[in-house]
Amino acid sequence: MSAAAGSESSDLDEESTRWLDVDQQRAWRALVMGHTLLIDRLDGDLRELHGISLVEYEILVRLSERDGRLRMAALADALAHSRSRVTHTIDRMEKAGLVARSRLDDDKRGIVAELTPRGRALLERAAHDHVAGVRAYLVDLADPADFTAAGRVFDLVADHLISGHPEMEIRDRGERG
Repeated sequence: MSAAAGSESSDLDEESTRWLDVDQQRAWRALVMGHTLLIDRLDGDLRELHGISLVEYEILVRLSERDGRLRMAALADALAHSRSRVTHTIDRMEKAGLVARSRLDDDKRGIVAELTPRGRALLERAAHDHVAGVRAYLVDLADPADFTAAGRVFDLVADHLISGHPEMEIRDRGERG
């Protein structure tokens, strides 16, 4: 948002807005564009090579990290997606035989998503291509110190935005890229 755009609204106090300077704005726009292009490319590669989306891949990863099963609500929280979006995605994945859903024995209201052998096999195949893409499109392009610094910055962002979130610890588990 530019200073001119901010002046269009009488509700905004021009003095209280901390506008981005030129370098901050350039970095912000680079981050948004780079993130968009990176996610689109990783998603496209997974769709082309394995017939799954990046979100579906992430669901397989999250399930594999939790011994192959996770409550649907916790899965949605871990992915920072709405429960309805995760439910729709799991519907497609269940039809493809990648996951199965069941009720918890001790809590009839709780639904668990479970990784099937077919889903695990797909994850094992897709992980190699996904990690190769993450390396080619991001990790190997950056200076190691810059990449580490970017990780620290986004840990701060994530910590700030999800502090007190019930599934915050999922970020700390080792992942397959």
